Amino acid sequence: MRNILNDLARSLKQQQPVAYTALVETRGSTPQKAGATMLVYPDGSQTGTLGGGCVEAEVKRRALLLTEQRQTEILTFQLDNDYGWDDGLICGGRMKMLVDPVIPGDDVSYFDLMSEALANGIGCTEAIVIDTEKCGSGKAADRYLLDVDGNVLASRGSGDVPDGLATGLRPLVKRPRPYVENGVSYLPHLERCRLLIVGGGHVGQKVAEMAANVDFDVWVVDDREEYCNSERFPFAKRLVCGPIDTSLSGIDIDANTFCIIVTRGHNHDEEALYHLAETPARYVGMIGSKRKIKLILDDLISEGISSEALARVHAPLGFDIGSQTVPEIAISIVAELIAMRNLGEIPQHYRSEKGQIVSECQ
Repeated sequence: MRNILNDLARSLKQQQPVAYTALVETRGSTPQKAGATMLVYPDGSQTGTLGGGCVEAEVKRRALLLTEQRQTEILTFQLDNDYGWDDGLICGGRMKMLVDPVIPGDDVSYFDLMSEALANGIGCTEAIVIDTEKCGSGKAADRYLLDVDGNVLASRGSGDVPDGLATGLRPLVKRPRPYVENGVSYLPHLERCRLLIVGGGHVGQKVAEMAANVDFDVWVVDDREEYCNSERFPFAKRLVCGPIDTSLSGIDIDANTFCIIVTRGHNHDEEALYHLAETPARYVGMIGSKRKIKLILDDLISEGISSEALARVHAPLGFDIGSQTVPEIAISIVAELIAMRNLGEIPQHYRSEKGQIVSECQ
């Protein structure tokens, strides 16, 4: 989404109109789910996607026409013979799209505030009127940007705030997906999470790269300056180079922090888990074989770490996808982090039974 908003701002700076389009509701089987966005430019090019195929082509056609007319609209598509045959998308689903032309000179405070919130990792929710009869007020395609408490930060459209708009808002801490309630589509933008990586070796480096690309703020801790530096971790928000014990003892960890332990050895892993197990972190995971993990957990229980805290530790971490190489291991770890962030839990059938076994000795 941040890339979409950056491209929109760039287009307006170049005095080029652009149509902002978003998938605001789906029913049944569809190639994309609510929340997908796309920009359509005057030459027919695009940024982002709403699912491809005939539907996307028709949205682009309508978007160009609505941009000329300076009209905002909610479009509805049924994936049947009209919009699915050529692309094999006859799945019976329904898709509703917002088309919102943005013209140079328009008031774009709505987009500016949303871009600022996302850039700062602040959670917010878009509320779009899609059914005025169920909503009871407002106009179709009216948009409102709500903070976590339901306050309207900005609006785009008629400006009349529908009654009950805030009451339909679900808490972001419950990780809601896009949903529709009382004729309003709610598109949550979750607060950005921090990923604390303890260990700057091969796995830590690859996880950091992938995690940064999926909107985690990456922090790295390692006791070796040759491994904990900006050249190896150009996307890291913070690098902490020093003994693991002292580096972790006072580090800021909250309920939006994910922690993974991928150090080069058993002793460092145990030391890191000692400091992380009883923190309020949303996720703590440790790499290794089941035997190594059992030895570490037994040691920590003897040192006074509660069994309840250790039971929350994801060890071995990562989905069981038969990983062998460092990139495969990193993929399995980041996929698990995404599942925990987006779903609030990790589906049991994704959990690893074998463990990720890797040496970080360097």
